[in-house]
Amino acid sequence: MGDSFIIAIDFGTAYSGYAFSITSRGEEIDPYVKVWGEEVGLETPKTPSCILFDQQEDFISFGYEAKEDYLSKKGQEARDKLFFDCFKMALYGKEINRDLMIKAANGKSMKALKVFTEALRFLKYDALETINSTARGKKFLPTDFTWVLTVPAIWDPSAKQFMREAATEAGIVTAGNEDKLVIALEPEAASVWCKKLPAEGFITQNISNNSLDKSPGTQYIVVDCGGGTIDITVHEVLEGGTLKELHKASGNDLGGQNVDRKFKQFLREIFCDGIWDKYEENYPGEVQKIMYDFTLFKKGDKDIEITCSLNLGRIAQAKKDIEQFLVGVDGASWDEGSIRISKEKLRSFFAESLQGIIHSLNNILKRHHRIEYILLVGGYADSQILQRRITEAYIGECKVLCPFRPQEAILKGAVEFGRNPAVVTTRKSAFTYGIAVANRFDESKHRAEKKYTNKDGEWCHDIFMSLVKIAEDVGWNQIKNFSLYPTNSDQTTRNYTFYCTRSKCPKYVDEEGIEKIGSFSIDSPNTARGLDREVILNIKFGFTEMKATATDIDSGSTKSIKLDFMRR
Repeated sequence: MGDSFIIAIDFGTAYSGYAFSITSRGEEIDPYVKVWGEEVGLETPKTPSCILFDQQEDFISFGYEAKEDYLSKKGQEARDKLFFDCFKMALYGKEINRDLMIKAANGKSMKALKVFTEALRFLKYDALETINSTARGKKFLPTDFTWVLTVPAIWDPSAKQFMREAATEAGIVTAGNEDKLVIALEPEAASVWCKKLPAEGFITQNISNNSLDKSPGTQYIVVDCGGGTIDITVHEVLEGGTLKELHKASGNDLGGQNVDRKFKQFLREIFCDGIWDKYEENYPGEVQKIMYDFTLFKKGDKDIEITCSLNLGRIAQAKKDIEQFLVGVDGASWDEGSIRISKEKLRSFFAESLQGIIHSLNNILKRHHRIEYILLVGGYADSQILQRRITEAYIGECKVLCPFRPQEAILKGAVEFGRNPAVVTTRKSAFTYGIAVANRFDESKHRAEKKYTNKDGEWCHDIFMSLVKIAEDVGWNQIKNFSLYPTNSDQTTRNYTFYCTRSKCPKYVDEEGIEKIGSFSIDSPNTARGLDREVILNIKFGFTEMKATATDIDSGSTKSIKLDFMRR
């Protein structure tokens, strides 16, 4: 690989974007980040994660354009369209299968796989168009690139696999060149970028000497503050600058949208008796505009003013004058056509989310005493209230750093990651993985109902044989080998079934919380050596995928599968 062309897509809950690099491998890169929002008078590194389909489920638009298209529609025309906003949260904390349905704004449902596929297809086309419009004389194709797709580290493996399948359906990669798609974990991508930044790359929060120490042994926490999730990972710098994960990914769903919801709840409480609900139903575009303004106010730490439209005033008027609704409301007042919200009230909208972040950080710091830094990244980290609260909570304990433009850290880090996926050398396994085996029955160890007899003796079946345990260190692309033997001297096929669980030491594969993730059978035609026939099982641990290969030593026959985390 002389040239290394990379396109990284950061598909966020609230906002999505991409960055790319088309420089030669040896050169230092500052990836190019696409700028969005020209059509609405903005310049942002990401566009809203909104997508619009017509009644026939045909794609219309994505991002700012989808928002504008949808909000400009009125009445029945709007209700006929399928508009999805912040739909990535549909994959959080759920068991995912290929038939998962998600609801559009009008209450109708569509297959999640199609919604995600079309969003990724749009981002793929847009990236290629941007690159081809500037590349003189060369026409780039999807196959010219390594594609990087970012996902939250705290997602279930089934959700990560779901994104890989959506990317394949979107034509980002095709069968046979799947290895051109790298799934990067969001906080890891950010970590890779922050490690490169000089001191002046970070916002100063009254801290002197605020660059990240990159010498081996340095330990730090990356807190990816997204719209939907707070995603936390812990890294140690190793010799040569690679990274080791010290703590299995953790986090919660208390991202920036939690603050937005609290704000909207407050407006609903002010305009009670269904006034707000009626306004939202009749003027969704105006509500979106208020929420968009709020996203900008959220970055500061001062009183804010929300301009009230005539339409809200008119709906309120049915009950009483709009200013009357604000009489005696704590933290808000009427100010000539605007609602003024005090900075104390604004801070209160952050309380639950910040408590959740601090709770997660405390749990990690209790267990890892050598952590020196907390890095704040992601769009929500742009908030002064968040930066200040975290800095104050850990004063004297850790240095809290936030890069300028924290939203771009993940995008730029993902490009870097695509060039060198081996930069994170070991991770903590999120599960215990194992296979079902049968061993000689031992009544002091085994459950009586698991006993069966054949001509070769008494056996205990359904035993869970661990391949890797939860929280165990797993190397990047590491391969583990296991030897397996038959329980029947003349069986000519051997069946293996794989399982995963959050339990550390399960005994049997039918215990609660154990899930089947794949099975295969392998031919073992030469029976001459009876029970002495060895099958070697290799497990290869990739980023978000695991591949199992079995080889029957006597006959040389082999079988491979990728373990499937999506429930059928």
